[in-house]
Amino acid sequence: MNKRRANGASHSTRPARAGSPKWVRFSREEVEMLIMELAKKGYTPSMIGIVLRDQYGVPLAKQIVGKKVNQYLREKGLTPEIPEDLFNLIRRAVNVRRHLNEYPADKTAKKGLEEIESKIRRLAYYYKKANILPENWAYDPAKAELLVSAST
Repeated sequence: MNKRRANGASHSTRPARAGSPKWVRFSREEVEMLIMELAKKGYTPSMIGIVLRDQYGVPLAKQIVGKKVNQYLREKGLTPEIPEDLFNLIRRAVNVRRHLNEYPADKTAKKGLEEIESKIRRLAYYYKKANILPENWAYDPAKAELLVSAST
């Protein structure tokens, strides 16, 4: 079972285009300012992209700014200490663990929790090698519960 190719196989293809579309009415500086504002309000990079698309009509920030939202936030020092995808997995693991405390006989949920935590460890290994997470960072379910409860 190859876990690394299991998810995310289907998606729409983005058109190959250099630069921003002609119909976008925002300049590069305006989009950068919007990204900074939304990040300071506490929006995650993916939510920033969704807000830019749905409320401001910016189809893809990378075409206008020249960088992905996450890359731009990293340069400005506004990225969260734990990457968004890893944090979402941790949140899922905490929710499944709460479910298992209430329903301890749920074998399917136990297996799901093992798979989620395995994915957390694989992703943490990648982020440590990429110097995004500190080398001494480790997933701990008790700390994860505190982290998730503090963020909501």
